[in-house]
Amino acid sequence: MLHELHAILTRHQDTTTAVDQFGNRREIPLLKGRFKDQPNNPKRPDGSLHEYCPPIHVDSEVDNLLGWLPEYRNENPIIVAAWLHHRFTQIHPYQDGNGRVAHALTTLILLRADLLPLVVDRDLRTEYINALELADQAQLSILAEIFGRLERNAILQALSVDADAAISHQKSLTSAVIGSLADKFGKRRIQKLAELRQVNSVALDLRARARTVLERSLAEVESAVSDVGEARTSIRDGGPDRENAHWYKFEVVQSAKEAGKFANFAEDHYFIRGSIRVNRERLICVVSFHHVGRELTGIMEATAFSKLESYEGSEDRESVSERFSLCSVEPFVFTHKTKANEIAEAFSKWLTQPSPLQLRNTETDCDPKVLCSLDLCTRGFVGESGFLYSV
Repeated sequence: MLHELHAILTRHQDTTTAVDQFGNRREIPLLKGRFKDQPNNPKRPDGSLHEYCPPIHVDSEVDNLLGWLPEYRNENPIIVAAWLHHRFTQIHPYQDGNGRVAHALTTLILLRADLLPLVVDRDLRTEYINALELADQAQLSILAEIFGRLERNAILQALSVDADAAISHQKSLTSAVIGSLADKFGKRRIQKLAELRQVNSVALDLRARARTVLERSLAEVESAVSDVGEARTSIRDGGPDRENAHWYKFEVVQSAKEAGKFANFAEDHYFIRGSIRVNRERLICVVSFHHVGRELTGIMEATAFSKLESYEGSEDRESVSERFSLCSVEPFVFTHKTKANEIAEAFSKWLTQPSPLQLRNTETDCDPKVLCSLDLCTRGFVGESGFLYSV
């Protein structure tokens, strides 16, 4: 099957580039559906060689790989896909097209587990190559994390597609309407919706954990900026239990659109907001917990963002400027089957994990790059004189 797959993927490619013993590059015929008969070790940027499996050992190494695969049938498919992908690229059994075959094998593992194919685009190529090299040193977790992130994003984007727009034939439309009505009024659907909404209780638990982090961070900043001016801090819960679930809808919807997702405000929305004001500046940090997908899916994600407000005079007057910054590069995703205590450590790590953020100095027009997270967004903000205060 491997040989047939390779032949299909390279059917429009007749040659590949080779380097002879004198260092000259030339085109040679591509062996389609056949293992390599010459070494194919690429040269790194520093001039050293990255050595793949020698041709004489390819058959036995591929046999070993295919022999081990069934043993991992019941393991996490993301980890199995990362392992198989890396081991296959380590062997590099063909003259060319190894990456194409490796990605096809990865897709096969995921499809068998009812998951979606992964796409490693150009923006991820450097991170992907670095992860493969770390896997060479027995550190597979980084590559598995990339695969997990891509799979999660693929699922969330698929859930955000407007299904109605995809129906093109009247017959399909009629079937969809009948099926939807029958399901909607069925008892099983009511029970299922109640089960999916159990994710709200996880959101409430995470909101409480985020409050603890915000309280600690704001207390540290309040003490640190005492020589600049009197700091006033406040923390407020948000959600249907506080009758303010509609707050920050615009910011959440916009950030979701940029990521190709749909933030579902037809379902409950929760948040925690912390703010600190010194003189004429106020920094607001928000962690939002919202449903993802046009229909109720039982999946929610947490995102963090900050807003910097500058006031002309008193606090009662309208702010003269406002800057919005997303503090979380990747959302924190959880489902109705998630146990809050089992993800507490991962959520705490996500809250304090730095990500790039740009803050522009309005007076000097400089553009310093700082690290921002929920923990750090309370630690740096532009003061009234235009300087960046940070702890």
